[in-house]
Amino acid sequence: MPDFDFQIVKAEPMRDQATPALVFHLRVTNHAEQQPVHAILLRCQIQIEAPRRRYNPQEQESLRDLFGEAERWAQTLRSTLWANVSLNIPSFTGTVICPVCVPCTFDLMVASAKYFHALEGGEVPVTFLFSGTVFYDSGQAGFQVAPVPWNQEARFRLPIRVWKEMIDLHYPNIAWLCLRRDIFDELYRFKVKEGIATFEETVERLLEMSRQPMEVS
Repeated sequence: MPDFDFQIVKAEPMRDQATPALVFHLRVTNHAEQQPVHAILLRCQIQIEAPRRRYNPQEQESLRDLFGEAERWAQTLRSTLWANVSLNIPSFTGTVICPVCVPCTFDLMVASAKYFHALEGGEVPVTFLFSGTVFYDSGQAGFQVAPVPWNQEARFRLPIRVWKEMIDLHYPNIAWLCLRRDIFDELYRFKVKEGIATFEETVERLLEMSRQPMEVS
């Protein structure tokens, strides 16, 4: 039976994708060095280990939507599921490095995007939990199939600048806002009525109106 060790060696934005994605470079080492591995069908569950980093006051304020008031974080700050991805690792002996592509989003209704967007810098602790099936050559016993041990995992500290660089590649100086259709229709009618050219200017006009002091009759 192969004796595996999994390690994430680096992460970077995928630059040839139509949508945002990060690629993590996964090193798989079989400590039974002379035992050929024919293939691994690998599943990865990726968790954001939010309790394993510190947060400055601005980040704490931005994360209220996810975890509530900072005073309650001892009860509310928990690990967050980021993604589930699968990959096929081809045959190797000893060590192989394979890309793990993780699709991302800038939809701030999604917890992982909301979390990353709130951070100003530093690193994000993430944990890869592995499962799957390994096909290998056991010598005299021939071709064998076995599950990837359930306790296999790899920890990595993702620099937040890598996530921000990926977002900037696809959405430079842009943020997305998801609205209910009836709210959008009302906003659109206001835009047309006021003769405003863009939705950005429409929102700016509404913000200016909200800052004006209320008249007291």
